[in-house]
Amino acid sequence: MARQKRVAAIHDISCFGKCSLTVALPVISAMGVEVSAIPTAVLSTHTGGFTGYTFRDLTEDILPIVRHWQALNLRFDAIYTGYLGSFEQIEIVREAFGALKSEDTLLAVDPVMADNGALYAHFPKDFPEGMRKLCAGADVILPNLTEAALLLGEPYAEGPYEREYIEGLLRRLSDLGPGRVVLTGVWLDPEHLGAACYDRSTDRVDISLAPRIEGYYHGTGDVFGSVVVGALMNGCPLAEAAELAVNFTAASIRRTHDAGSDIRFGVNFEAGLAALAEEVKNSAGRLGK
Repeated sequence: MARQKRVAAIHDISCFGKCSLTVALPVISAMGVEVSAIPTAVLSTHTGGFTGYTFRDLTEDILPIVRHWQALNLRFDAIYTGYLGSFEQIEIVREAFGALKSEDTLLAVDPVMADNGALYAHFPKDFPEGMRKLCAGADVILPNLTEAALLLGEPYAEGPYEREYIEGLLRRLSDLGPGRVVLTGVWLDPEHLGAACYDRSTDRVDISLAPRIEGYYHGTGDVFGSVVVGALMNGCPLAEAAELAVNFTAASIRRTHDAGSDIRFGVNFEAGLAALAEEVKNSAGRLGK
């Protein structure tokens, strides 16, 4: 049997609301990949739609965890980062990359900082500059369209989008440093929504779309990114990983929408994990992994 892959996930923990580590741990684990967690903060709930939540910053704990892992000579096949709340955390994560990566470690960065055309209100205007430095050292990045514009220092454009525009964004983002880019929130017509990806090694652009479901559902970016990372760890090509993530995320939203669940509580991804695990297993089998 092949050695089990291991991912270090550097995210916050929202104890209720299904996002960040409470998504990454079950999703990636269901795909047969071990997940080791470095929490950057602990919140009682996520911040979307809730008030009065508790927050504990764990910035000072990140590097001691990294140093202990170094002392244990732990090997990681990927390091996957999500929301980082400050310039200090960005710099610490860059240091963690250098400390934990080996020659074949995949560095995956979701540059969580903006949505719907605007930088999150609690970030300073120059925050994208710090995130750009982190993305420059990554192997794969997973921005949404707002984050892509901020990383590139370009105006945000409203959709629907022309394929040529999406292809240009992907290539310009790759020019920042990462060889692979997955862009979320892509839509070419009002009825469909999904993602586009670019692999510099093949100069190939692929777009995966699913039927649009109206509404804003919290944690879907973390669901999507976790599937991409888990699929890549199973040997899936980038385009296949992105398509798996689009379909799984869309099904999770549909399940939640049809149940009439409170959208603040996150999407029901759990009911789809068994099918995801089987699909990834079959894909790995086809690829001889």
